Amino acid sequence: MHPVVEREQLSPNVVRLVVEAPRIARVRKPGQFVIVRKGPGAERIPLTIADIDPQAGTITLMIQAIGASTTELCALQVGETIQDVAGPLGQATELIEHGHAVCVGGGVGTAVILPIARELARRGIRVTSVIGGRSREWVILEDELRTAGDVVACTDDGSYGRPGFVTEALKDLLDAGGVDAVYAVGPVPMMKAVSSLTLPYGVATTVSLNAIMVDGTGMCGGCRVTIGGETKYACVDGPEFDGHQVNFGELADRLTTYRPFEQQALDKLGACATTEVKA
Repeated sequence: MHPVVEREQLSPNVVRLVVEAPRIARVRKPGQFVIVRKGPGAERIPLTIADIDPQAGTITLMIQAIGASTTELCALQVGETIQDVAGPLGQATELIEHGHAVCVGGGVGTAVILPIARELARRGIRVTSVIGGRSREWVILEDELRTAGDVVACTDDGSYGRPGFVTEALKDLLDAGGVDAVYAVGPVPMMKAVSSLTLPYGVATTVSLNAIMVDGTGMCGGCRVTIGGETKYACVDGPEFDGHQVNFGELADRLTTYRPFEQQALDKLGACATTEVKA
């Protein structure tokens, strides 16, 4: 069992959980993830390791409540436990050795760029983070990212920071010149837009693919993606790839495969919660 030792609500549907997992905390590298299972019979959920504390033996997970399983994980309180935490899985981020890196995070994707930005800064790389959300309450981890460098916060409705999309702020940085690499994580349309934007500038762009995963070992094949015309597996070959080589159309289509079943599970969870309240 892995006890929850800290819990924080970051946005209306994103929760930060600090969980005991000492062996993982000792060896995890930026870009790697874990697969968690709340309890017997529960779904296996891949989650990025947003932070670690090797001395305390803890890892930090940022979870967005979208379906039934992530909603149940977000409902966990301090003292409750997650039965299984497997990892670290996947390949570590390939980081540039010098120059200026721009880390672009959309929504909960900001949690994925946090360890990347911190490690880049630790290596002496200049870091600018561009993060976004629909409105002020959806912008997360701004203060944490400021410890790694400059931050440009964007909101779709203009309620905070710079009005507009993260791609608009990124374009200004690219036009100014001196950007050596871009690391982008967020919804598939955002990562596709960022990759399309950086291509004519010739700026290397790394994206983290949120493909469907089951076992995290490449055996199930659920996370297969097409990179530069070749089949890769996000769980073992990634989850990060060259954004200019990703078939984003195929990725977006595959992510909808289980959408009806996900909705059924969420509806069932809501019905159970209503029944408990009435009782």
